[in-house]
Amino acid sequence: MYYKRRAKIIFRQYDSFGYITDNRNFGYKLLNNSENHIGDKILSETGALFISILGKNTMSLNDLVDKICQEFSEVNSDRIEQDAKKFYNSLVEDGFLVSGKTKSECEKKDIKFSYKNSFVEIFESTNKVSLKNDKSTQEYFEEYFNGKPQLTNVHIEVISQCNERCIHCYIPHEQKISKIEPDLFNNIIEQCRKLNLLHITISGGEPMLHKDFCSFLRKCRELDLSVNVLSNLTILTDEIIEEMKLNPLLGVQTSLYSMNPEIHDYITQTKGSFEKTKNSILKLIEQDIPLQISCPILKQNKNCYTDVVNWAKNHGVYAGDDYIIIASYNHSTQNLRCRLTINEIEEVIVEKSKIDKNYIANIKAEAEHNTNYSPDDYVCSVCESTLCISDNGNVYPCAGWQDYVVGNILQNPLQKIWENSEKVNYLRNLRKKEFPKCLKCPDKEYCTMCMVRNANENSNGDPLVVNEYFCDIARLNKRIATN
Repeated sequence: MYYKRRAKIIFRQYDSFGYITDNRNFGYKLLNNSENHIGDKILSETGALFISILGKNTMSLNDLVDKICQEFSEVNSDRIEQDAKKFYNSLVEDGFLVSGKTKSECEKKDIKFSYKNSFVEIFESTNKVSLKNDKSTQEYFEEYFNGKPQLTNVHIEVISQCNERCIHCYIPHEQKISKIEPDLFNNIIEQCRKLNLLHITISGGEPMLHKDFCSFLRKCRELDLSVNVLSNLTILTDEIIEEMKLNPLLGVQTSLYSMNPEIHDYITQTKGSFEKTKNSILKLIEQDIPLQISCPILKQNKNCYTDVVNWAKNHGVYAGDDYIIIASYNHSTQNLRCRLTINEIEEVIVEKSKIDKNYIANIKAEAEHNTNYSPDDYVCSVCESTLCISDNGNVYPCAGWQDYVVGNILQNPLQKIWENSEKVNYLRNLRKKEFPKCLKCPDKEYCTMCMVRNANENSNGDPLVVNEYFCDIARLNKRIATN
């Protein structure tokens, strides 16, 4: 019997246990994908050893047993074979591994992401055998780490330069002048891997402008990291595509603003950008590289953004549309001239509710979920699982909040910044009660507090000064949902 870890599965080993998970939190899937998420598990110390021995290769049970026997020389080989077979089969049943009587049969069962596949295997997680105990994964992590937040996702801006000048961009154009040194990128990635990080987002600027972009992708693949690339795709090359195809944990996100080239090119301020981006999207689909399209709703495309959504749907790609635009991180608001007014947002919501019968129901469900929050609840998830790092080594809380520097990777290790930065701990310890006006607001269930929205639009960069524009949106959502 042969066994193989599925390509979309990530494994991390800790001192006394292991963690195995699918890429569901970071990957993209087909619009009609009916797959159940495989989920995640905490593995016992022995289970973690068994998985680490399997690695990412296809191995026979005999070879696995031989390697395991080297670790447990005092245990009878027949007993090891029995335990190993039971353990690996349990993870096959759970969907983390595939198996086959031959190496070829085993590898064929590891179905890769494809826009062409009309079916998807479905798995039921049994949560047996491989669990270290009966606690849920999150309960176990909470207990093991004594409630300390764990860094799982780092966003790296490898270059600030960009070949487009999008009118709504939160990065001031005059700041788009630098790029990361390869040694610094590699150092960051290696620190991330030592911290058992799962996911890296690579962006810019336009990351493909960096001459070492392919080597960055290769480094992430070699360290078994899930990767999300944010790019306008206008300079996509065959070399980049080939490297992307080698990492089954990689996905791409790009922006398409309209199916009208003039409107798209006006928003990017770059003639010919529509054709380049559209053609690159089609190339990625042809090469079965997971892709998601972002279509921010602006004044310029509010009457035609649905064309992008429908075009993407016809190609099996999800296109997210959102009217939330934040100010530049230097607190200038010139980029907000393209942001929708409250009346325009109302028109969009009404139109959305006609297209999607569940749209209003989803707004109500989210409001219901927010009904019972307490003054001691977290404001948002900032500094709970993710950080961003710019090309000069500056570390900040989240994308868009570049002027709130919490440390620099050239001066302190990432782990020290994550655990000891005064600014990180300040943000991490903020609670809803820091916003007394919000606690009393009759529309609070329809609001999602976001400190970067506050900070960027405030002349002093204060994250605690409530942004009234988003209060108006909450009020609008409540009025529409309850009428």
